[in-house]
Amino acid sequence: MNGQDYYIPAAAMGTALAFKLPALRNNWRDPLLRSVCALLTLAAAIFTFAAPPTIEAVNRWTGIPNFTAPLVYCLITAFSAACLVLIVNWRGGPPEQTRRFSRRWILGYAAVIVALTLLFALGETPVERLRDFDTYYANTPFIRELIALYLIAHNVAAFVMVAMCWRWSLQVRGWLRAGLMIIVVGYVFNLSYDATKITAVVARWSGHDLDWLSTSVAPPLASAGANISAIGFVLPLVCQRVSDSLRHWITYRRLGPLWNEVRTSGSDAPVSVPMSWWSAADLRVIQRESDIHDGFLHLGPYFDPRHRDEALARALSRGADEESARAVADAAMVAAAVRARRADPEGRVIGASEEGAPPAADGPRDLVRISHALRNSPVVAEFRRQAALSGV
Repeated sequence: MNGQDYYIPAAAMGTALAFKLPALRNNWRDPLLRSVCALLTLAAAIFTFAAPPTIEAVNRWTGIPNFTAPLVYCLITAFSAACLVLIVNWRGGPPEQTRRFSRRWILGYAAVIVALTLLFALGETPVERLRDFDTYYANTPFIRELIALYLIAHNVAAFVMVAMCWRWSLQVRGWLRAGLMIIVVGYVFNLSYDATKITAVVARWSGHDLDWLSTSVAPPLASAGANISAIGFVLPLVCQRVSDSLRHWITYRRLGPLWNEVRTSGSDAPVSVPMSWWSAADLRVIQRESDIHDGFLHLGPYFDPRHRDEALARALSRGADEESARAVADAAMVAAAVRARRADPEGRVIGASEEGAPPAADGPRDLVRISHALRNSPVVAEFRRQAALSGV
């Protein structure tokens, strides 16, 4: 792998981080968001500092041969901890338990980072090695222990990630399960990376030469594992956001018939506050619900519970279930009230009669049912015709 093979994924991670920074600035206390940003930062740093051109430049700038080797190992160790902390926060649970598990992983891997730094300071690595540091110094005192420690720490994290994500994937469905399975695949590549590195190092310990496993096979496996795992982490978050937005837009459109009905009930109907074209779908849904409830208040004096009771009986007699029948009954009462309001342009009924009970809609789901019945129910159509014929 050349420098470009490292810098491209580093740039991809950095771009993803740039999109997350505004959200992090506004929600700094969110542990899940902090974990995601830490993960992306460390992943970008690993690919940047593991590139041979960067290794050479940093070694020359510090004046210490192979200074980048322990730096990269420490970044990999921190990345392993960040992945574990992210999964712990992502899965959720009692806050105190989540914080306790996160602290344990952070403190454990922080101790490993300190040990790696001390071992490098105690060892001697006078010859700069850009690609084969692990195998070249596999038998050097203190450096041998450094290499073994970082590989063991990374391997433990990979095994734990595979086990945790696999068990969790059996308990969930949808995009979250797909993301967890992708993470498992990515960490299988990481385990393969560890296996090739460990095999090459152990071969050096036993007097054999399998350096090609470490220099030619391991780096592509690490790159593939990191990119696949990143997709697994991002996919559920992005797809969930897209799904939520799509669901809000569908709700917004389905509320249209009811919204149009109550907003055109008279010249003095409440006026909706215009929204900018870039307004989020959930805000549009909230505004449409508010407009509908304002319309109900405007139509209050014209609601007749007798219309609702009669429509409910008709809907039930035609085989509708209780929930659908109630929605049809409310829609019929709304349609009759709109007709009555239009037939009273001077508003004589307002103030002359007590307000009727508005539709018992608890949230957007009930309003959507009422809106659907308003457009599609034959019972509601019958009430409209009756109201027109009676001159109400």
